Amino acid sequence: MYFGGSIALIAIGAILAFAVTDAINGIDLTMVGYICMAAGALGIVLSLIVNSRRDHAVRDTRRDDLPPAR
Repeated sequence: MYFGGSIALIAIGAILAFAVTDAINGIDLTMVGYICMAAGALGIVLSLIVNSRRDHAVRDTRRDDLPPAR
């Protein structure tokens, strides 16, 4: 999940938690909204970690001791 999906989860969760007043038997929509917002926040944190590791992996594999290409 990347930034877009995480932000969408946070937005959907906020709508469910704060704006929806309907009720479904056996389902607490407010709690579902909070869970979606938490999953979106976790997705943003994980994508930041994965992107920072990918950036380090690309930088570490470059070799400067090779002669220039002809």
